[in-house]
Amino acid sequence: MKFDDEPPPGEVLPQLPGHTSTGRFERILRAGQFAVTAEIAPPDSADPADVYTRAAVFEGYVDAINATDGSGANCHMSSMGICSLLTRLGHSMILQMSCRDRNRIALQGDALGASAMGVANILCLSGDGVQSGDHPEAKPVFDMDSISSLAMLRQLRDEAQFLSGRPLTSPPRVFLGAAANPFAPPLDYRPLRLAKKVAAGAQFVQTQYCFDIDRLNTFMREVRDRGLDEKVFILPGVGPLASAKSGEWIRNNVAGVHIPDAVIKRLAGARDQKQEGVNMCIEFMQQIREIPGVSGVHIMAYRQEHRISEMVEKSNVLGGRKPWTPKHQ
Repeated sequence: MKFDDEPPPGEVLPQLPGHTSTGRFERILRAGQFAVTAEIAPPDSADPADVYTRAAVFEGYVDAINATDGSGANCHMSSMGICSLLTRLGHSMILQMSCRDRNRIALQGDALGASAMGVANILCLSGDGVQSGDHPEAKPVFDMDSISSLAMLRQLRDEAQFLSGRPLTSPPRVFLGAAANPFAPPLDYRPLRLAKKVAAGAQFVQTQYCFDIDRLNTFMREVRDRGLDEKVFILPGVGPLASAKSGEWIRNNVAGVHIPDAVIKRLAGARDQKQEGVNMCIEFMQQIREIPGVSGVHIMAYRQEHRISEMVEKSNVLGGRKPWTPKHQ
């Protein structure tokens, strides 16, 4: 989708009726376009060039970029820092905010700061426990969880007041998101938890990795039965597995990731396992594209970000649409 009124980097789009942000991501979804988002791997660096280099592989292939926030409870450049750098170029950024590391004062302050610098999308997460990361001695906060933080940010935006009741002079114009995991037991609870997040304020949802289309179909049927697909934009997560060995490690060590035996077996039998992982991801993207109620895909290609262009092109999930590309000087 191309908007005739797209401004140069550093300026903002006008907010359309019925929208809560000025961002392209919300516009694309509300226009009924199938969206593609991806995660950028944050550098262990303070050099902005490292961020620009990593973002370059997404240009022209994704509609928005997630800047992860201490994923896995490991320390990297902050989501806020990455969003600040890439927003200046004109990228549509999704700020991830983890409740693990911030109390309600910091969460609200970050939302205001992010909106002020042009970030139009915020994804609320509870956050992985510190015991799973590289600083297990860190003190977790968890003043709030993903659901209560969603409700708080919605109040900040829609009622122009802090959680304390103190008024704002200018509320943040943001599109609020949440995470979901349709693949982890108890499976019958997952649509109910999604409904709670939607009631709290979630407008878009990105899911955990999908390696089981049957399980996703079951989840989406229940979502449609509850009418949730009419209230929230759902983007299932996908990503290429590098090998059968890495797939085995992920399903045994990464909480919440479900990888069926058939996927591992197919990888193990391939001559080029890395390419087969990409091929499977392309197939999953094409199958997800056909599921009623799905609004896009969220690509998590850790250490294979350079393959995203191939996966988007070969899957044809964009149907010929070209996402925005920054005009480099």
